[in-house]
Amino acid sequence: MKKHTRWMVALLAVTLFFAAACSDDDDETSTGGGGTSTTEAGSEAAAKEGPTIVIGAQDFGESAILAEIYGQGLAAQGYSVEQQTLGGFRDIQMAAFESGDINFAPEYAASMLEFLNDKAGEATGDVDETVTALQGYLDELGLVALTPAPGVDTNGFVVTQETADELGLATLSDLAANGSDLTLGAPADCETNPFCLPGLQEVYGLDLSGSFVGLDTGVVATALENGEVDVAVLFTTDGRISEKGFVLLEDDQGMLAADNIVPVTTTEVADAYGQEMVDLVDSISAKLDTATLTALNKRYDIDKESAEDIAQAWLQENGFL
Repeated sequence: MKKHTRWMVALLAVTLFFAAACSDDDDETSTGGGGTSTTEAGSEAAAKEGPTIVIGAQDFGESAILAEIYGQGLAAQGYSVEQQTLGGFRDIQMAAFESGDINFAPEYAASMLEFLNDKAGEATGDVDETVTALQGYLDELGLVALTPAPGVDTNGFVVTQETADELGLATLSDLAANGSDLTLGAPADCETNPFCLPGLQEVYGLDLSGSFVGLDTGVVATALENGEVDVAVLFTTDGRISEKGFVLLEDDQGMLAADNIVPVTTTEVADAYGQEMVDLVDSISAKLDTATLTALNKRYDIDKESAEDIAQAWLQENGFL
């Protein structure tokens, strides 16, 4: 029960949000965009008997893409699927699981583990070890982690090439030695995420909390490019890193852990549909490696394609549609 209390404020907010969203969007049928939408199975697959799989996406592009990939892939095989755009991050997502507003989400193994536990540092670089530890906490919540994907997406600390050249920055140790007066721009959860500000301080002895600027996820790269911040936190699979010529600083002291993509669902859904659904989700996850995630993110962040269209094309290319 102790772990649930941290979500109660978020739970109230998300319940009110979903109530408003459902009243406005009951007629939507697309899996993309905000609010609640429903995807029905294609004619080639018989409808499955069981609860509707309601997928929650966090408020960034990769999460939206993954939610569409799993959702469309499940719907094509006869599962009833709805998408929920949560409008926030893991705290909102977990409140939605708690309230029953969602029952499936694409997650990140190490970050979810560190969110749920009462101590930092339990996640490791070993994905199997990390997911096993994660499942110990999920058991208390009636949730189950399915097989993790090979793709890893974790926080990346990036600077412009000019800053890297000027200060001799190639690693996070270099940043600690030469960049203590720099401004860090990142999403607001960086303040509490053990793989962001707390990790920099604990592992590298670098305290940037005094110069931290909390930013919406979508504007972090722009703020770095425009010189509004000196260091930015982007996901390591973000296509803008190579597109803009940013320098990704090496995590040379191993602060970051196994943030592999891992689908999480309720035991109710897993038990209702059994191994057939689990095998389908696992088969989709198996094809989501890091290079694939980076390519998908480029299409979203750089080419400005919709998450729904990106997912549909990928699923077709890989034989799921």
